[in-house]
Amino acid sequence: MRNLVKSVLRRMAGLLFRVRVAGSLPDVRSRLLVVANHESFLDGLLLGLFLPLDPVFVVHTGVVRNPLFRLMLSLVDYLAVDPTSPMAMKKVIRLIEEGRPVVIFPEGRITTTGSLMKTYDGPAFVAAKTGAIILPVRIDGAARSYFSRLAAHVPKRLFPQISLFLRPTTTIPIPVAPTARQRRRKAGEAMRRLMQDMIFATRPTQTLFEALLDAADIQGHGHTLVEDMKQIEYSYRDLIKMSLVLGRVALRRYSWYDRSIGLLLPNVAPTLALIFGLTARRRTVAMLNYTAGVDGMQAACTAAHIGTIISSRAFVEQAKLGDKLAALDGVRIVWLEDLRDEITLVDKLWLMAWALPFPRAALAAGSPEDAAVVLFTSGSEGKPKGVVLSHRALLANIAQIRAVVDFSVDDKILNALPLFHSFGLTAGGLLPVLAGAKVFLYPSPLHYRVIPELAYDRNCTVLLGTSTFLGNYAKFAHPYDFYRLRYVIAGAEKLATPVRDLWFEKFGIRIFEGYGATETAPVLAVNTPMAFRSGTVGQLLPGIQQQLVPVPGIPSGGMLHVKGPNLMSGYLRVTAPGQLEPPASAQGEGWYETGDVVEIDDDGFVKIVGRVKRFAKVAGEMVSLESVEKLAAAASPGAAHAASTQPDPSRGENILLFSTDPALTRERLQAAARDGGWPEIAVPRRVVLVEALPLLGTGKIDYVTLKQWAEKA
Repeated sequence: MRNLVKSVLRRMAGLLFRVRVAGSLPDVRSRLLVVANHESFLDGLLLGLFLPLDPVFVVHTGVVRNPLFRLMLSLVDYLAVDPTSPMAMKKVIRLIEEGRPVVIFPEGRITTTGSLMKTYDGPAFVAAKTGAIILPVRIDGAARSYFSRLAAHVPKRLFPQISLFLRPTTTIPIPVAPTARQRRRKAGEAMRRLMQDMIFATRPTQTLFEALLDAADIQGHGHTLVEDMKQIEYSYRDLIKMSLVLGRVALRRYSWYDRSIGLLLPNVAPTLALIFGLTARRRTVAMLNYTAGVDGMQAACTAAHIGTIISSRAFVEQAKLGDKLAALDGVRIVWLEDLRDEITLVDKLWLMAWALPFPRAALAAGSPEDAAVVLFTSGSEGKPKGVVLSHRALLANIAQIRAVVDFSVDDKILNALPLFHSFGLTAGGLLPVLAGAKVFLYPSPLHYRVIPELAYDRNCTVLLGTSTFLGNYAKFAHPYDFYRLRYVIAGAEKLATPVRDLWFEKFGIRIFEGYGATETAPVLAVNTPMAFRSGTVGQLLPGIQQQLVPVPGIPSGGMLHVKGPNLMSGYLRVTAPGQLEPPASAQGEGWYETGDVVEIDDDGFVKIVGRVKRFAKVAGEMVSLESVEKLAAAASPGAAHAASTQPDPSRGENILLFSTDPALTRERLQAAARDGGWPEIAVPRRVVLVEALPLLGTGKIDYVTLKQWAEKA
């Protein structure tokens, strides 16, 4: 009777939920532990019906008390346990040792965020203790049903499509640690990372516009999510409509033959729409840095073979960019205002009768490996380069971030970082749109008094920024301006200790520091509520491989080389316009040399020692200029400091410290070095007073200018 009922239910579930099973079971069935994410009350039933196993399900004792669930569980063998009981897992260990396959949900409860919840140590310790073969199974789609525990306002469907992804088997070895408690914790961490890897590895392979359409189908085409300074909230339908029509008109009128099209626009909704619309038609969008100067913009146009730039008259006039645009050679300027005026009746009929009802058919056939966006490095240490990012790289990085951070429709991201910056584009532009979170686009991160007020007025829950920007926001903000924030994420430059302390003291907010590079689309590592360690940039994201190569003269850590699906396609250089230069690394093809010296501890947390180019060789010893800046911050916490070098015939190089503190002297630095344990050689040779440090448009310190100042000093 049980088999008959299961057969009937399998057919019904397969018909109603269109259940798709991807992957295969391992040949070995003994000592098999099946672990799965927990999306809904259907999860156990789905695994029992569609996995060709006869396992024992480990369920929470609270579930068994419900008569309906107890009736459903009668179709399978189950073991009720209390996850808070230390003795509960001993029964599971006995089952596995007897050879019975066991199914367990490491989260212990159904997700209420749509992302992974806390994973308990017990299942991981069972796997390590028994040497069980772990079969990870990703359940996708059940959270969108009415059997989930997501909030009532989250869009749901009666019968969403559900997929079961069977991943390759693995094991968790018994961790090496002095105590049983630490071994249990380390095993739990390994299980958490395994679950995150599983979530990331089962992401769909698609293009940016296809991902936008999927997000609209999930969240609802009427779901509003993008707002800019016009204070108009744009829905998915509005964004898709804008993408389709602007992309069509821009290409037909002006750039049919141009493969790369430059965008010189601020943080507004049409900028995002053009990115989606142009990439949907297999064009590469080059995001131009309007703070780079004429030489930088001309170099970008040359390197990326840009023949057409789309900009806005109102923006150019307000930002005083007219002279820069007039000085550019060999490019045609197309005004956004003209594109809107040139939408004809035929375009409107095409949009309403064909493109909106059948948007996937209206696309130009594209590949995830096609170049989507060209971003330009900040030039903080040299001439800017064009970084070509494919659809695959951008979407992989978004999936990596979503596997470790629980962004949802309840979030509202305040993004003042420019969209020409990799952090601003991926984390502040594409991520919220594809995750269903709301985003407020603000045109400048330099308005230190306005942005805290916006965060308060718009009820923002996520704020992105650099250390410099976050420090200035904190200075001018009211203590209650950030009361709704649950994530403040710092990137692009090292988070200064005074900034971290100020945010915690004034607002009670812990800043989550991350790390990345434009070449990796950009995020490589980030601290999260589940994995946080002060003084580090967090753990590497799922799907990223790393190698540390020793650097002569630097005793600890090594040069970080990385490999992963979020890696760029290659560089575009001014010296070889239009020619893609694949990433080069001593580790071989597909690896990227970051140029950063890092340390990675036993728990996988990454600590940045410094950039190789930001080490000075003083009297034969390697000195990190970042450590010099840390010393200066300890001696004068309230001021801004940056170190550079100048040649010295007798010592090799001298270290100069540029500071905004008029009272900072070399004697104070020497005293701080003695108190903090810094070596004497880290004390700069001279302290140069400046009114302000030179900054790039991305908020990073302009070390090229500093180097020029140092050589003239």
